Amino acid sequence: MQAPGSRPARLVVVVGTGTEVGKTWMSVRLLEHWRAVGASVAARKPAQSFSAEDTSPTDADLLGAASGEPPDTVCPPPRWYPLAMAPPMAAARLGRPVPRLGELLAEIVWPQPPVDVGLVETAGGLRSPQAVDGDALDLVSALAPSLVVAVADAGLGTIHAVRLVTSAMAGVDVPYVVVLNRFDSADPLNLDNLRWLTQQDRLDVLPGDGDGIAALSRRALEQPITAR
Repeated sequence: MQAPGSRPARLVVVVGTGTEVGKTWMSVRLLEHWRAVGASVAARKPAQSFSAEDTSPTDADLLGAASGEPPDTVCPPPRWYPLAMAPPMAAARLGRPVPRLGELLAEIVWPQPPVDVGLVETAGGLRSPQAVDGDALDLVSALAPSLVVAVADAGLGTIHAVRLVTSAMAGVDVPYVVVLNRFDSADPLNLDNLRWLTQQDRLDVLPGDGDGIAALSRRALEQPITAR
């Protein structure tokens, strides 16, 4: 269990419509924005998996650089899985203990005193397994954050992907906003996707450009302080 009083004043969970949609990129931008306006932050990645041959920084490395924390603090070393699969699948294939959701939650330890904003980034898409007994949606439900940021690609196929995420989120009483990553205002498809999702589907959607990210950063800071 997390230590009493350690929960951040505001908690943001970043999920995705799938893999490689830019969750970490978006998380880093948010952390940078919050720090730039003087907010104290912390980032957590309950589990991460990656290709053993990939020499680029891991998600925990990037999040830690943005939040000013060691990568081992962002994601506990036993939850680093050098195999590009969902974390519980990677753990099983590597012959390591397969995490349970309660274990991942207990390992999310926040700084004392509580920071202004805590960010949790999940692995894969919203319904991707995070543990043997839970996916990212289950993690969101357990954390009960102030805000969920659902990152989607701005291009072809995003309406279908966003609708699947919003259908899943319908059973969770948590405010959420969709952000279209890699948004290009000169791309007619990107613009049409944004218009359709906001006007036809009446969803809360922001473009993943500079103005959109700044607006999202402000919105997260304006969320009511969560109970500890």
